Formats: sequence, structure tokens, C-alpha cells
Amino acid sequence: MTLSTTIQKEYASPRGNVAYWITRSEKPNAPCIFFLHGLTADHTMFDLQVPYFADRYTVIAWDAPAHALSRPYHDFSYQNCAEDMRGIRMQERIDRAVFAGQSMGGYLIQSFLLRYPEMAIAFVAIDTCPYGLRYYSKSDLFWLSKAGVISQWMPYGYYVNTIIKSVALTERGQDNMRKAISLYDKDEFSALTKTGLNGFAQENRDLNITCPVLILVGEKDRAGKVLAYSKAWHEATGYPMQIIENASHNSNVDNPDAVNAAIDAFLTAAL
Repeated sequence: MTLSTTIQKEYASPRGNVAYWITRSEKPNAPCIFFLHGLTADHTMFDLQVPYFADRYTVIAWDAPAHALSRPYHDFSYQNCAEDMRGIRMQERIDRAVFAGQSMGGYLIQSFLLRYPEMAIAFVAIDTCPYGLRYYSKSDLFWLSKAGVISQWMPYGYYVNTIIKSVALTERGQDNMRKAISLYDKDEFSALTKTGLNGFAQENRDLNITCPVLILVGEKDRAGKVLAYSKAWHEATGYPMQIIENASHNSNVDNPDAVNAAIDAFLTAAL
């Protein structure tokens, strides 16, 4: 098997340059998988997915706008992120893609699907929550909107360590998240958390997804009510769901073998 080369590139968004990494498969007409990480994480979250799929798929992973190397970036919003996703796809001359998003990455994909449903081959939802008014109470959305404020009340080191332990079980998962968060000071981290979570509350609406969907969630996901929302999403839509053992919120980092196998089987059946 020939190893594909990963190339770091940028998309010149009018709001700031967006960094992404593309690994082009040598397989003719290979479909594309676009991986989108969660809030305050970065593209390295998918370091164990990219090489697994790169021999059969063209793989893209980005640092989301306002994250990591995609800074400085002004006017972060889910709509603007969707436009940047579209821009990267056009820049790489990729007509359609499989979109796989972890946590906030899944929210951004659903925002993209609201606007460009024809550009998606399939959607892999990793430890994320559904768009839809039926799933959330007013209390749920209220506390979601307060996340950035809460981070300002607490000692920053304590708050960050609490988040790291809540999203990853393994040493690998915790180290990955710690390195990503280390790029931000308290004010930038709080602002990013606030805009990211408020973006979901503002964007959430009923959404009819027309492409195949797979729901993956860590069995010990303790990030808010993600596990409960995932189960409700599965029950309401019939989308297949797989519980990832020995994994928390960042399940693709905690248990990459299980996540890779689940995505592989899903895409083999769906494509």
C-alpha cells in the first residue's frame, strides 16, 4: 500500500485564513471524508482517523475558524463556518463529501446541511447533538448559553482540567485536548466557548437530513446530556447508532479502533 502525503493548506476566507490538511488518495475517483473537530480542539483530534482512511478516501481535516492555526478570525458564526466549508470544497474541486463531525463539528455539519444538503454524501455524528426543536427544553438552552460565563467564574486551571477529564478517558485523549486548549488564554478560551455554544442555541431548528446518517457516542460520554440526546435522536429518526465502549466524549481519540471500524462499515454500506 502506497502511503499518501498530507499537505497543509489554507483557505482565504474574507474573515481570516482557515488552515486545513488534505490527504489525497491515489485511488481514482476516491470519495472525500471531511473531518470536523469539536469546540476548542483542533485537527489533531483525527490523527488516528486520517491514515486509516487515506488509502481509499481523500481526507480533509481542518482547524475550525477561530481555532488553533485558523486564527485570527473575526465574526465566527455557524453560517460563516458553513461558507468556509463550502469554500474549501470548491478550492479542492470536490463536488460532494462525507462529513464526519465530533461535538461542535457535528453542529457545523448540520448548519452546512441546512444550506447545502446536495453536497453531502453521508453524515457521521460523533458525540454530538441533533438539530431539532423537539429535543431541548428552555432550561437546556439557557444553561448552554451560560457556558462561557461560567468559565469566567472559575479558576482557569481548575476549569480546564475539569473539561479535559470530562471529555476523555484515556491518557492519549486527555493529552490531545490539553495541547489544543493550551493555545488559548482564559479570555480567548471563554470567548470561544461562549460563541461556540451560543451558536448552537441560535442556529438550532428542525432539519430534515436527506443523506445517510450514523450516530456514534461514547458509553461514558459525560459532556452535558450528549448521550441522552444521541439516544433520543436515534429513537426519533431511526438513524443507526453505535455506543463506543471504553470512551467518553472524544470517543474517536479514546477508542479510535472502534470508531474507525464503525465508520468503515457504515460507509461501505452507504456508498
